[in-house]
Amino acid sequence: MDEYHSSDTNALGFCLLPSELIQSILFSLALPEILRMKLVNKFLSYLISDQDFIRQCNLRSRSATWLFVYKKRWRRDAILHGFSDQSNRWFKICIEDLIKQVVFYPDEDIYLLTASGNIFLFASNSQKAVIAVNLVSKAVKKIPPCPLGPRGTSSWRRSGMKLVPESSDSGHFRFLFVELVGNSPVVFEYNSETEKWQCREAREGKGNFAGNDCMFLNAHNAPQESLVVAVGSEYIPPQILRPRFGNREQQASWVNVNDRRHVYGDGHVMIMRSRDQRRAKVLCSIEVWGISLRSGNWEYVSNVPSEIMEQIGKPYGVMIGCLEARNGRIRVVLMSNYEGSWDIIWLTYHQQSGVWNWVLLPDCKMKGANLAGITFSSGLSLT
Repeated sequence: MDEYHSSDTNALGFCLLPSELIQSILFSLALPEILRMKLVNKFLSYLISDQDFIRQCNLRSRSATWLFVYKKRWRRDAILHGFSDQSNRWFKICIEDLIKQVVFYPDEDIYLLTASGNIFLFASNSQKAVIAVNLVSKAVKKIPPCPLGPRGTSSWRRSGMKLVPESSDSGHFRFLFVELVGNSPVVFEYNSETEKWQCREAREGKGNFAGNDCMFLNAHNAPQESLVVAVGSEYIPPQILRPRFGNREQQASWVNVNDRRHVYGDGHVMIMRSRDQRRAKVLCSIEVWGISLRSGNWEYVSNVPSEIMEQIGKPYGVMIGCLEARNGRIRVVLMSNYEGSWDIIWLTYHQQSGVWNWVLLPDCKMKGANLAGITFSSGLSLT
């Protein structure tokens, strides 16, 4: 009883502060904390719902980049773990009540596909469906099956899909992915406003392309040659690119070599090299390459400095990665597991300055858990 009384007293005392000071304190919080404060009482709900506050808050929060991690078995642990580059701790976002609106099987496994803005896409394996969740409005819906029919979780490739929220506050979005159909790459696009799919066959590229205005979707990834589709305006057919490395020696050195792993995304590829250490591997180097706007081939961008590699080069048994390039920054995250313990590495490369930053992450407390999705996201807002 004393605990509840103390909590109520603290909330009342906070609300008695000047409004300008309260707003300043709220602006220093991450978006999940602001949403939680909105539930404290009517006064804070009114203040946070004010249009001027929403506008200023959105300007601040949309500049943040988030890393979201999801663990398997939603009925046992239906929680998204989120970390912002403008914060210093993990946030737990419970989604169980949202997911169970459309998933009725108690043993169903849900996987996180991708996220952008307030929209998160999950895949249901048994129902072979994609579920869209808006964390702010609490809207949940199943996306109608694409023209290819229902798809299991193993059919989705991170580097081959893109989620694009509408610029307005309507909550609508576009979801695009590329797939080979009869050996030809086809872009499938879902519009949540019309609730319809459309598909466009990609065409072979002719010379230069407006790379800065394109989304890059990987249809096929291989060390020798990748098949990437550049998607621009709806009035221009998607363009096929076949990026290769610059010389035959580089191509040959990255074929069938167990010490190298490739992670693709947004017209870039991250190449990770490891060495054996007893029953594990140790990360030795990380290089990033991007598609050249002139030739359409892979072009060297940068490598992680040795002083950072010395700190992140830990033993691992299994490693997966995620890569995004946006607004002049390349972000990579590596999740590794060693004897049941997970380790997460977040690196950011500033293309203009040529500087790498290592974002230090506190322990996500995932020991013994099965990973069911990881993604970067940006554009979280109150509307």
